Amino acid sequence: MHLTTKKPAIVAVLLLLLAATATAQDWIRTGTGLGIEKVRLAVPDFVPASADPQAGELLRTFNDTLWNDLQQAGIFDMVSKSFYPIGSFSAPAAIKLDAWGNPPPNAGMLAFGNLGIGGGRVLVQSWLFDVKNQQSPQVLGKQYSETASQQSARIIAHRFADEIILRLGGGLAGIAESRIYFVSTRSGQKEVWAMDYDGANQQQLTHLRSIALSPHASPDGSRVAFAGIFHGDWNILMYSNDLNRLVSFPTFGGMNLSPAWSGDGTKLALSSSRTGDPEIYTCDASGGNLKRLTAVKGPDVSPVWNPKTGVQIAFVSGRTGLPQIYVMDSDGSNVQRVTDTGYAVSPSWSPNGQFLLFSWIRRYGAGAPGGDDIYIMDVASHQWVQLTHNSGRNDFPSWAPDGRHIVFQSNRSGSEQIWTMLADGSQQRQLTTTGTNSQPNWGSR
Repeated sequence: MHLTTKKPAIVAVLLLLLAATATAQDWIRTGTGLGIEKVRLAVPDFVPASADPQAGELLRTFNDTLWNDLQQAGIFDMVSKSFYPIGSFSAPAAIKLDAWGNPPPNAGMLAFGNLGIGGGRVLVQSWLFDVKNQQSPQVLGKQYSETASQQSARIIAHRFADEIILRLGGGLAGIAESRIYFVSTRSGQKEVWAMDYDGANQQQLTHLRSIALSPHASPDGSRVAFAGIFHGDWNILMYSNDLNRLVSFPTFGGMNLSPAWSGDGTKLALSSSRTGDPEIYTCDASGGNLKRLTAVKGPDVSPVWNPKTGVQIAFVSGRTGLPQIYVMDSDGSNVQRVTDTGYAVSPSWSPNGQFLLFSWIRRYGAGAPGGDDIYIMDVASHQWVQLTHNSGRNDFPSWAPDGRHIVFQSNRSGSEQIWTMLADGSQQRQLTTTGTNSQPNWGSR
Protein backbone atom coordinates (compact mmCIF):
# COMPACT_ATOMS: atom_id res chain seq x y z
CA MET A 1 0.00 0.00 0.00
CA HIS A 2 2.80 2.38 0.89
CA LEU A 3 4.57 1.88 -2.44
CA THR A 4 1.45 2.15 -4.58
CA THR A 5 0.36 5.43 -2.99
CA LYS A 6 3.80 7.00 -3.30
CA LYS A 7 4.54 6.06 -6.91
CA PRO A 8 1.86 8.31 -8.49
CA ALA A 9 3.24 11.24 -6.51
CA ILE A 10 6.75 10.59 -7.81
CA VAL A 11 5.47 10.27 -11.38
CA ALA A 12 3.53 13.52 -11.01
CA VAL A 13 6.66 15.36 -9.84
CA LEU A 14 8.68 13.97 -12.77
CA LEU A 15 5.99 15.03 -15.22
CA LEU A 16 5.97 18.54 -13.77
CA LEU A 17 9.76 18.76 -14.11
CA LEU A 18 9.62 17.54 -17.71
CA ALA A 19 6.83 20.02 -18.48
CA ALA A 20 8.87 22.86 -16.98
CA THR A 21 11.89 21.90 -19.09
CA ALA A 22 9.76 21.69 -22.25
CA THR A 23 8.22 25.09 -21.49
CA ALA A 24 11.68 26.63 -21.04
CA GLN A 25 12.81 25.20 -24.37
CA ASP A 26 9.61 26.50 -25.99
CA TRP A 27 10.17 30.10 -24.95
CA ILE A 28 13.82 30.11 -25.92
CA ARG A 29 13.08 28.67 -29.36
CA THR A 30 10.19 31.05 -29.97
CA GLY A 31 11.99 34.11 -28.62
CA THR A 32 15.15 33.53 -30.62
CA GLY A 33 13.32 32.81 -33.88
CA LEU A 34 14.18 29.10 -33.87
CA GLY A 35 10.62 27.94 -33.24
CA ILE A 36 9.58 27.97 -36.90
CA GLU A 37 9.09 24.65 -38.65
CA LYS A 38 12.18 23.74 -40.66
CA VAL A 39 11.92 23.94 -44.44
CA ARG A 40 13.03 20.77 -46.23
CA LEU A 41 15.55 22.15 -48.72
CA ALA A 42 17.39 20.39 -51.56
CA VAL A 43 20.57 22.01 -52.89
CA PRO A 44 22.16 20.01 -55.72
CA ASP A 45 25.66 21.11 -56.70
CA PHE A 46 25.69 23.98 -59.19
CA VAL A 47 27.01 22.81 -62.56
CA PRO A 48 29.67 24.35 -64.85
CA ALA A 49 28.46 26.75 -67.51
CA SER A 50 31.81 27.19 -69.24
CA ALA A 51 34.85 25.11 -70.18
CA ASP A 52 37.34 27.44 -68.46
CA PRO A 53 39.76 25.29 -66.40
CA GLN A 54 39.46 27.71 -63.46
CA ALA A 55 35.70 27.10 -63.27
CA GLY A 56 36.04 23.69 -61.61
CA GLU A 57 38.00 25.05 -58.65
CA LEU A 58 35.67 28.01 -58.15
CA LEU A 59 32.66 25.74 -58.50
CA ARG A 60 33.87 23.52 -55.65
CA THR A 61 34.38 26.57 -53.44
CA PHE A 62 30.94 27.92 -54.34
CA ASN A 63 29.11 24.64 -53.75
CA ASP A 64 30.85 23.94 -50.43
CA THR A 65 30.19 27.48 -49.17
CA LEU A 66 26.53 27.54 -50.20
CA TRP A 67 25.79 24.17 -48.59
CA ASN A 68 27.59 25.15 -45.38
CA ASP A 69 25.76 28.51 -45.15
CA LEU A 70 22.35 26.91 -45.52
CA GLN A 71 23.13 23.99 -43.23
CA GLN A 72 24.38 26.33 -40.48
CA ALA A 73 21.36 28.63 -40.77
CA GLY A 74 19.39 26.51 -38.31
CA ILE A 75 16.10 26.80 -40.21
CA PHE A 76 16.46 24.11 -42.89
CA ASP A 77 16.18 20.34 -43.03
CA MET A 78 18.79 19.72 -45.70
CA VAL A 79 17.85 16.86 -48.04
CA SER A 80 20.67 14.33 -48.30
CA LYS A 81 22.27 14.36 -51.76
CA SER A 82 21.92 10.57 -51.89
CA PHE A 83 18.15 11.09 -52.34
CA TYR A 84 18.48 13.41 -55.36
CA PRO A 85 17.04 12.31 -58.71
CA ILE A 86 19.37 11.70 -61.62
CA GLY A 87 19.45 14.43 -64.24
CA SER A 88 20.44 18.00 -65.05
CA PHE A 89 19.81 20.69 -62.44
CA SER A 90 21.39 23.70 -64.12
CA ALA A 91 18.36 25.56 -65.53
CA PRO A 92 14.61 25.85 -64.80
CA ALA A 93 13.60 24.01 -67.98
CA ALA A 94 15.47 20.89 -66.84
CA ILE A 95 13.76 20.69 -63.43
CA LYS A 96 11.07 18.05 -62.93
CA LEU A 97 9.14 19.24 -59.88
CA ASP A 98 7.49 15.90 -59.11
CA ALA A 99 10.88 14.20 -58.88
CA TRP A 100 11.93 16.63 -56.16
CA GLY A 101 8.63 17.08 -54.32
CA ASN A 102 7.88 13.37 -53.90
CA PRO A 103 9.82 10.68 -51.99
CA PRO A 104 12.66 9.96 -51.64
CA PRO A 105 13.81 13.64 -51.65
CA ASN A 106 10.36 14.94 -50.59
CA ALA A 107 11.74 18.49 -50.76
CA GLY A 108 9.69 21.59 -50.15
CA MET A 109 12.21 23.96 -51.73
CA LEU A 110 14.95 23.51 -54.33
CA ALA A 111 17.99 25.76 -54.89
CA PHE A 112 20.02 25.17 -58.07
CA GLY A 113 21.98 26.89 -60.83
CA ASN A 114 25.23 27.11 -62.76
CA LEU A 115 28.60 28.85 -62.63
CA GLY A 116 30.83 29.92 -65.49
CA ILE A 117 33.81 32.16 -66.22
CA GLY A 118 33.99 34.72 -69.00
CA GLY A 119 36.24 37.71 -69.53
CA GLY A 120 37.99 37.19 -66.21
CA ARG A 121 34.72 37.23 -64.29
CA VAL A 122 32.80 34.52 -62.49
CA LEU A 123 29.14 34.40 -63.56
CA VAL A 124 26.49 32.62 -61.50
CA GLN A 125 22.85 32.00 -62.38
CA SER A 126 20.78 30.79 -59.44
CA TRP A 127 17.18 29.91 -58.69
CA LEU A 128 15.01 28.96 -55.73
CA PHE A 129 11.88 26.93 -56.51
CA ASP A 130 8.87 25.98 -54.42
CA VAL A 131 8.51 22.44 -55.76
CA LYS A 132 5.03 22.02 -54.28
CA ASN A 133 3.73 24.92 -56.38
CA GLN A 134 3.28 23.49 -59.87
CA GLN A 135 1.72 26.65 -61.32
CA SER A 136 4.29 29.24 -60.23
CA PRO A 137 7.28 27.52 -58.60
CA GLN A 138 9.96 30.24 -58.92
CA VAL A 139 10.61 32.11 -55.69
CA LEU A 140 13.99 33.57 -56.61
CA GLY A 141 16.00 34.08 -59.78
CA LYS A 142 19.36 35.83 -59.29
CA GLN A 143 22.42 36.51 -61.42
CA TYR A 144 25.78 37.44 -59.93
CA SER A 145 29.02 38.61 -61.51
CA GLU A 146 32.36 39.27 -59.79
CA THR A 147 36.04 39.21 -60.70
CA ALA A 148 37.01 35.55 -60.90
CA SER A 149 38.65 34.44 -57.62
CA GLN A 150 38.11 32.02 -54.75
CA GLN A 151 36.93 34.86 -52.53
CA SER A 152 34.42 36.02 -55.16
CA ALA A 153 32.99 32.50 -55.37
CA ARG A 154 32.55 32.54 -51.57
CA ILE A 155 30.96 36.00 -51.61
CA ILE A 156 28.42 35.04 -54.29
CA ALA A 157 27.54 31.86 -52.40
CA HIS A 158 27.08 33.92 -49.20
CA ARG A 159 24.81 36.38 -50.98
CA PHE A 160 22.60 33.73 -52.53
CA ALA A 161 22.38 31.88 -49.21
CA ASP A 162 21.34 35.09 -47.45
CA GLU A 163 18.65 35.73 -50.11
CA ILE A 164 17.22 32.25 -49.45
CA ILE A 165 17.38 32.69 -45.67
CA LEU A 166 15.67 36.09 -45.85
CA ARG A 167 12.71 34.67 -47.79
CA LEU A 168 12.31 31.37 -46.00
CA GLY A 169 13.41 32.33 -42.48
CA GLY A 170 10.68 34.68 -41.37
CA GLY A 171 12.14 37.84 -42.89
CA LEU A 172 15.35 37.86 -40.79
CA ALA A 173 18.47 38.70 -42.78
CA GLY A 174 21.13 36.01 -43.03
CA ILE A 175 24.60 36.33 -41.49
CA ALA A 176 26.74 34.74 -44.22
CA GLU A 177 28.51 38.05 -44.93
CA SER A 178 28.94 39.03 -41.27
CA ARG A 179 32.28 38.97 -39.44
CA ILE A 180 33.48 37.94 -36.00
CA TYR A 181 36.08 40.02 -34.11
CA PHE A 182 38.24 38.41 -31.47
CA VAL A 183 41.54 38.52 -29.58
CA SER A 184 44.35 36.20 -30.70
CA THR A 185 47.89 35.52 -29.47
CA ARG A 186 49.11 33.88 -32.68
CA SER A 187 51.33 36.87 -33.58
CA GLY A 188 53.03 36.76 -30.15
CA GLN A 189 50.88 39.40 -28.45
CA LYS A 190 47.15 39.79 -27.80
CA GLU A 191 45.87 41.62 -30.89
CA VAL A 192 42.45 42.15 -32.45
CA TRP A 193 41.67 39.81 -35.34
CA ALA A 194 38.66 39.32 -37.62
CA MET A 195 37.25 36.40 -39.58
CA ASP A 196 34.21 35.47 -41.66
CA TYR A 197 31.27 34.08 -39.72
CA ASP A 198 32.27 30.51 -40.66
CA GLY A 199 35.91 30.88 -39.57
CA ALA A 200 37.38 31.61 -43.00
CA ASN A 201 39.70 34.53 -43.86
CA GLN A 202 41.20 35.02 -40.39
CA GLN A 203 43.31 38.18 -40.41
CA GLN A 204 45.07 40.43 -37.92
CA LEU A 205 43.74 43.99 -37.57
CA THR A 206 45.79 45.67 -34.84
CA HIS A 207 49.56 45.76 -34.36
CA LEU A 208 49.93 47.33 -30.91
CA ARG A 209 52.64 44.87 -29.87
CA SER A 210 51.29 45.12 -26.33
CA ILE A 211 47.80 43.94 -25.30
CA ALA A 212 44.41 44.45 -26.95
CA LEU A 213 41.17 43.23 -25.33
CA SER A 214 37.38 43.28 -25.69
CA PRO A 215 36.78 44.22 -29.35
CA HIS A 216 33.26 45.44 -30.09
CA ALA A 217 32.14 46.31 -33.63
CA SER A 218 29.89 49.27 -34.35
CA PRO A 219 26.39 48.44 -35.64
CA ASP A 220 27.31 49.47 -39.19
CA GLY A 221 30.59 47.55 -39.05
CA SER A 222 32.72 50.58 -39.90
CA ARG A 223 34.66 50.71 -36.60
CA VAL A 224 35.85 48.41 -33.84
CA ALA A 225 36.25 49.81 -30.33
CA PHE A 226 38.53 47.90 -27.98
CA ALA A 227 40.68 48.31 -24.87
CA GLY A 228 44.45 48.35 -25.18
CA ILE A 229 47.67 49.45 -23.52
CA PHE A 230 48.70 52.54 -25.45
CA HIS A 231 51.45 54.87 -24.25
CA GLY A 232 51.60 52.91 -21.02
CA ASP A 233 47.93 53.25 -20.01
CA TRP A 234 44.74 51.23 -20.53
CA ASN A 235 42.66 53.29 -22.96
CA ILE A 236 39.70 52.83 -25.27
CA LEU A 237 41.07 52.60 -28.81
CA MET A 238 39.30 52.75 -32.15
CA TYR A 239 40.04 50.82 -35.34
CA SER A 240 38.50 51.90 -38.67
CA ASN A 241 37.54 49.08 -41.05
CA ASP A 242 37.17 51.67 -43.81
CA LEU A 243 40.71 53.04 -43.36
CA ASN A 244 42.29 49.78 -42.10
CA ARG A 245 44.05 51.57 -39.25
CA LEU A 246 43.63 53.04 -35.78
CA VAL A 247 41.89 56.42 -35.59
CA SER A 248 42.06 58.98 -32.80
CA PHE A 249 39.94 58.61 -29.66
CA PRO A 250 40.16 60.60 -26.39
CA THR A 251 41.90 59.30 -23.25
CA PHE A 252 39.98 59.47 -19.97
CA GLY A 253 42.59 58.67 -17.32
CA GLY A 254 42.66 55.60 -15.11
CA MET A 255 42.03 52.11 -16.46
CA ASN A 256 39.43 52.05 -19.27
CA LEU A 257 38.00 48.73 -20.42
CA SER A 258 35.18 46.85 -22.21
CA PRO A 259 33.71 49.41 -24.64
CA ALA A 260 30.28 48.60 -26.14
CA TRP A 261 28.22 50.41 -28.77
CA SER A 262 24.63 51.56 -28.45
CA GLY A 263 22.22 50.06 -30.97
CA ASP A 264 22.20 53.20 -33.12
CA GLY A 265 25.98 53.56 -33.07
CA THR A 266 25.91 57.07 -31.57
CA LYS A 267 27.23 56.20 -28.09
CA LEU A 268 29.62 53.94 -26.22
CA ALA A 269 29.39 52.45 -22.75
CA LEU A 270 32.61 51.55 -20.94
CA SER A 271 34.17 50.84 -17.56
CA SER A 272 36.65 53.38 -16.18
CA SER A 273 38.58 53.73 -12.93
CA ARG A 274 39.34 57.40 -13.55
CA THR A 275 37.86 58.27 -10.12
CA GLY A 276 39.39 55.27 -8.35
CA ASP A 277 36.78 52.48 -8.40
CA PRO A 278 35.83 50.96 -11.78
CA GLU A 279 32.45 52.46 -12.72
CA ILE A 280 30.20 52.46 -15.78
CA TYR A 281 30.30 55.51 -18.07
CA THR A 282 28.78 56.48 -21.39
CA CYS A 283 30.10 58.84 -24.03
CA ASP A 284 29.42 59.91 -27.59
CA ALA A 285 30.83 57.82 -30.42
CA SER A 286 33.58 60.46 -30.77
CA GLY A 287 34.48 60.18 -27.06
CA GLY A 288 32.79 63.42 -25.99
CA ASN A 289 30.20 64.01 -23.25
CA LEU A 290 31.58 61.44 -20.83
CA LYS A 291 28.94 60.66 -18.19
CA ARG A 292 29.26 58.52 -15.07
CA LEU A 293 26.33 56.15 -14.41
CA THR A 294 27.34 54.13 -11.33
CA ALA A 295 28.83 55.21 -7.99
CA VAL A 296 28.83 52.15 -5.73
CA LYS A 297 31.75 50.52 -3.89
CA GLY A 298 32.92 47.48 -5.82
CA PRO A 299 33.94 47.12 -9.48
CA ASP A 300 31.33 47.78 -12.20
CA VAL A 301 32.49 46.43 -15.57
CA SER A 302 31.43 44.89 -18.92
CA PRO A 303 28.49 47.16 -19.90
CA VAL A 304 26.34 46.20 -22.91
CA TRP A 305 23.54 48.26 -24.41
CA ASN A 306 20.08 46.90 -25.19
CA PRO A 307 20.20 47.31 -29.01
CA LYS A 308 16.43 47.26 -29.37
CA THR A 309 15.36 49.86 -26.81
CA GLY A 310 18.55 51.89 -26.44
CA VAL A 311 17.52 52.77 -22.89
CA GLN A 312 18.89 49.81 -20.88
CA ILE A 313 22.42 48.73 -20.05
CA ALA A 314 23.39 45.35 -18.58
CA PHE A 315 26.67 45.15 -16.68
CA VAL A 316 28.67 43.14 -14.15
CA SER A 317 29.12 44.35 -10.58
CA GLY A 318 30.98 43.05 -7.55
CA ARG A 319 29.11 45.35 -5.18
CA THR A 320 27.70 42.40 -3.19
CA GLY A 321 30.82 40.22 -3.35
CA LEU A 322 31.03 37.77 -6.25
CA PRO A 323 30.28 39.29 -9.67
CA GLN A 324 26.61 39.31 -10.71
CA ILE A 325 24.66 40.60 -13.72
CA TYR A 326 22.68 43.83 -13.28
CA VAL A 327 20.46 45.89 -15.56
CA MET A 328 19.87 49.66 -15.32
CA ASP A 329 18.40 52.44 -17.40
CA SER A 330 20.89 54.22 -19.65
CA ASP A 331 20.91 57.23 -17.31
CA GLY A 332 22.03 55.06 -14.37
CA SER A 333 18.64 54.78 -12.68
CA ASN A 334 16.45 51.76 -11.90
CA VAL A 335 19.29 49.32 -11.12
CA GLN A 336 18.14 45.69 -10.86
CA ARG A 337 20.07 42.49 -10.17
CA VAL A 338 19.17 39.66 -12.54
CA THR A 339 21.37 36.78 -11.30
CA ASP A 340 20.96 35.59 -7.74
CA THR A 341 23.83 33.23 -7.01
CA GLY A 342 27.24 31.98 -8.08
CA TYR A 343 29.63 33.86 -10.37
CA ALA A 344 28.06 35.57 -13.41
CA VAL A 345 29.98 37.60 -16.02
CA SER A 346 30.11 38.65 -19.71
CA PRO A 347 26.52 39.72 -20.52
CA SER A 348 25.41 40.08 -24.15
CA TRP A 349 22.02 41.43 -25.19
CA SER A 350 20.00 39.79 -27.97
CA PRO A 351 19.15 41.85 -31.07
CA ASN A 352 15.43 41.80 -30.14
CA GLY A 353 16.18 43.12 -26.64
CA GLN A 354 14.42 40.19 -24.94
CA PHE A 355 17.30 37.98 -23.80
CA LEU A 356 20.65 38.18 -22.07
CA LEU A 357 23.47 35.74 -22.65
CA PHE A 358 26.13 35.40 -19.99
CA SER A 359 28.72 33.06 -18.51
CA TRP A 360 27.64 31.62 -15.16
CA ILE A 361 29.16 29.36 -12.53
CA ARG A 362 25.94 28.75 -10.64
CA ARG A 363 27.59 26.87 -7.77
CA TYR A 364 30.84 28.71 -7.20
CA GLY A 365 33.50 27.49 -4.80
CA ALA A 366 36.01 24.73 -4.18
CA GLY A 367 34.51 21.32 -4.87
CA ALA A 368 31.17 22.75 -6.07
CA PRO A 369 29.46 20.78 -8.87
CA GLY A 370 28.90 22.30 -12.27
CA GLY A 371 31.13 24.37 -14.51
CA ASP A 372 31.53 27.70 -16.27
CA ASP A 373 28.77 27.56 -18.87
CA ILE A 374 26.78 29.81 -21.20
CA TYR A 375 23.20 30.61 -20.18
CA ILE A 376 20.36 32.53 -21.79
CA MET A 377 17.85 34.47 -19.70
CA ASP A 378 14.55 36.12 -20.53
CA VAL A 379 15.07 39.51 -18.89
CA ALA A 380 11.41 40.16 -18.06
CA SER A 381 10.71 36.83 -16.35
CA HIS A 382 14.26 35.87 -15.26
CA GLN A 383 13.67 32.40 -16.75
CA TRP A 384 16.94 30.88 -17.90
CA VAL A 385 18.19 27.92 -19.94
CA GLN A 386 21.68 26.43 -19.88
CA LEU A 387 23.22 26.20 -23.38
CA THR A 388 26.59 24.52 -22.72
CA HIS A 389 27.04 21.66 -20.29
CA ASN A 390 30.30 21.09 -18.42
CA SER A 391 32.47 21.22 -21.55
CA GLY A 392 35.42 23.15 -20.16
CA ARG A 393 35.25 26.87 -19.37
CA ASN A 394 32.83 28.76 -21.62
CA ASP A 395 32.78 32.55 -21.60
CA PHE A 396 32.29 35.77 -23.61
CA PRO A 397 29.12 34.87 -25.53
CA SER A 398 28.02 37.28 -28.26
CA TRP A 399 24.87 37.31 -30.40
CA ALA A 400 24.90 37.21 -34.18
CA PRO A 401 22.85 39.95 -35.91
CA ASP A 402 20.11 37.43 -36.77
CA GLY A 403 19.49 36.43 -33.13
CA ARG A 404 19.72 32.77 -34.15
CA HIS A 405 23.45 32.23 -33.63
CA ILE A 406 25.93 32.74 -30.80
CA VAL A 407 29.71 32.93 -30.73
CA PHE A 408 31.68 32.22 -27.55
CA GLN A 409 35.07 31.13 -26.26
CA SER A 410 35.74 27.70 -24.78
CA ASN A 411 38.78 25.72 -23.67
CA ARG A 412 37.08 22.34 -24.16
CA SER A 413 39.57 21.39 -26.90
CA GLY A 414 42.60 22.04 -24.66
CA SER A 415 43.11 25.78 -25.21
CA GLU A 416 40.91 28.85 -25.49
CA GLN A 417 39.29 28.87 -28.93
CA ILE A 418 36.30 30.47 -30.66
CA TRP A 419 33.13 28.40 -31.07
CA THR A 420 29.65 29.02 -32.46
CA MET A 421 26.26 27.46 -31.81
CA LEU A 422 22.60 28.07 -32.49
CA ALA A 423 20.76 30.08 -29.85
CA ASP A 424 19.16 26.92 -28.44
CA GLY A 425 22.61 25.43 -27.75
CA SER A 426 22.70 23.04 -30.71
CA GLN A 427 25.23 22.75 -33.57
CA GLN A 428 28.29 23.71 -31.49
CA ARG A 429 31.43 23.88 -33.63
CA GLN A 430 34.95 25.23 -33.36
CA LEU A 431 36.14 28.06 -35.64
CA THR A 432 39.76 28.70 -34.57
CA THR A 433 42.68 26.36 -33.91
CA THR A 434 45.93 28.39 -34.10
CA GLY A 435 47.20 30.15 -30.98
CA THR A 436 44.90 31.20 -28.14
CA ASN A 437 41.71 32.93 -29.28
CA SER A 438 39.20 34.64 -27.02
CA GLN A 439 36.66 37.43 -26.37
CA PRO A 440 34.67 37.15 -29.64
CA ASN A 441 32.18 39.77 -30.79
CA TRP A 442 29.83 39.18 -33.72
CA GLY A 443 29.65 42.19 -36.03
CA SER A 444 27.52 43.04 -39.04
CA ARG A 445 30.44 43.07 -41.48
